[in-house]
Amino acid sequence: MKFLDLFAGIGGFRLGLEQAGHECVGFCEIDKFARQSYKAIHNTEGEREYHDITTVSNEEWRTLRGTVELICGGFPCQAFSIAGKRKGFLDETRGTLFFEIARAAEQIKPRTLFLENVRGLLSHDKNFGVPQNRERVFIIGHLRGERGREVFPIGESNRENTFVQGQQVLANTLTTRVDAIGTGTYVTECEQHENGLIRVKEATKKGFAIADLGDSINLSVPNSKTRRGRVGKQVAQTLDTSCNQAVIVQKPRGFNKGGEHEVAPTLSSNSWHENNLLKSGIRIRKLTPRECWRLQGFPDWAFDKAQEVNSNSQLYKQAGNSVTVPVIYEIARRFE
Repeated sequence: MKFLDLFAGIGGFRLGLEQAGHECVGFCEIDKFARQSYKAIHNTEGEREYHDITTVSNEEWRTLRGTVELICGGFPCQAFSIAGKRKGFLDETRGTLFFEIARAAEQIKPRTLFLENVRGLLSHDKNFGVPQNRERVFIIGHLRGERGREVFPIGESNRENTFVQGQQVLANTLTTRVDAIGTGTYVTECEQHENGLIRVKEATKKGFAIADLGDSINLSVPNSKTRRGRVGKQVAQTLDTSCNQAVIVQKPRGFNKGGEHEVAPTLSSNSWHENNLLKSGIRIRKLTPRECWRLQGFPDWAFDKAQEVNSNSQLYKQAGNSVTVPVIYEIARRFE
């Protein structure tokens, strides 16, 4: 099917849909940095390009009628997220952008809508081939009289595992060798426990969680008195726009032997090579932008193209805002 990519970001919807054999005819993204990555990754020559969706007229949308068979989009989720104020559709900016999709659909009349948002959308008024816990809601809408075959439910028994080509298995993402240590200041209270394990303080009855080699540690809101679930057992937690997550890795050969500690001190980016090495031979480091993109299912060639046109801070933000590509593919390959 020919599709229109709304709230396009870096093209997670597009990549999954194209892998499933569908064709993009246009896209809309307001963030100029995300557009830079999108246009670096995807061949957009000759396509319709829109920026601020609220400025696109009904007349312009109607010119796509008969051409666009599917509209996709991950409309802004902050208004529905449990991490936000949860104003939902009452949010005067982000909450009402859903209705811009409805307006476009009313004018274009595609056969299918394919939308994504946070799980909190369902309560307002785990792992799917990638090592990340990212609970999301996917919505399929059909034009009356144009319904195709059923898409949901999708379970382990009827999904493919062949999406990623020419790339390491995604399950190895958290322990794979990388080229650079991530930047940005991050602090958490950690201490070395028995057998080289790390005890991470969190607001639970027990007071801490144990992290082992290959586990992730959520470093967001480090001084929070109510934060829990900081440790991901062999998976990352949901990526946000700052991607403040660390991973426990094996000390590489030839690593600086100075600054070893019995107890992990406060973590900071300006002296990571000295302050995050523990006596047990393991170290704690922040996930790199490349790893965050891998966690969203993007192949390395896509990240390499985006890295040429954007800073690390933007790459982190773009990963956190993206949809997870293998999930999109699994749904998209069921469209007729």
